[in-house]
Amino acid sequence: MAALKTHLLRAVYDWAVENGFTPQIVVDTKGEGVRVPAGHADDAGRIVLNIHPRALQGFAFDDSWIRFTARFGGTPFGVEVPLAAVLAIYARENGQGISFPADEGGDQPPETGPESGARKRPGLRVVK
Repeated sequence: MAALKTHLLRAVYDWAVENGFTPQIVVDTKGEGVRVPAGHADDAGRIVLNIHPRALQGFAFDDSWIRFTARFGGTPFGVEVPLAAVLAIYARENGQGISFPADEGGDQPPETGPESGARKRPGLRVVK
């Protein structure tokens, strides 16, 4: 089963392209498996990538990765981004999109058992 994040990324990407916008992703370059050109990330280790079909070649978007070839400073570079490292996707022209938490633990709901430290929800009981 594909992760919710995959569907959300795909939905914003498709919406942006269909409406003539430029989809961009914010990537945590410190994430495992991220392959982007050195020297293009900011001090926090993030890079904004234009993923509009006109801006790149060999675009592939599957359940785990975004891969493509783009030019950086006139030099072609093969970019590989695991979806776990994508922090946001938005349209450059209007800023509309979606962001994801940096410390994402997958699509698992937060643990709520007694060992998690979460408080037990109050309940109703019959009193006679």
